[in-house]
Amino acid sequence: MQYHTHDIQIYYEDTDLSGLVYHANYLKFFERAREHLLGAGELVRLYHDIGVGFVVYKAELTFREGARLGNLLEVRTRVVVDGRYRAIFHQSLWRPGRETPMVDSAIQLVCVDQTQNLVPIPEHLISRLAEFAPPPPPSAT
Repeated sequence: MQYHTHDIQIYYEDTDLSGLVYHANYLKFFERAREHLLGAGELVRLYHDIGVGFVVYKAELTFREGARLGNLLEVRTRVVVDGRYRAIFHQSLWRPGRETPMVDSAIQLVCVDQTQNLVPIPEHLISRLAEFAPPPPPSAT
């Protein structure tokens, strides 16, 4: 699989006075998609049994088109493990049938222990995240 998908329904509470989704809510949509990719049970187990979790280190978003009340959309996620401590989630919001995303993001997460110190990403998670890595670039011949 090239990317993980998660469906999003836009509710009234997601929108602002203009009827468009409030910009900060896209971060919630992307967070929800990451939780589904990893699994809520796995995130709880990581924290309670192993004592590690993830925090956002950096978030970059590019807005191309606003979502509106009632839209049914899809978050697509690809993941690049960048070293021992960090994973970069390339997430985008898509309207079904379109050829370009509405919103693009690169959200960097780091793995920390319960005292907020950096720790390596557990090996079994690196394998899970690798399932959603972008395809390698074509080789030059």
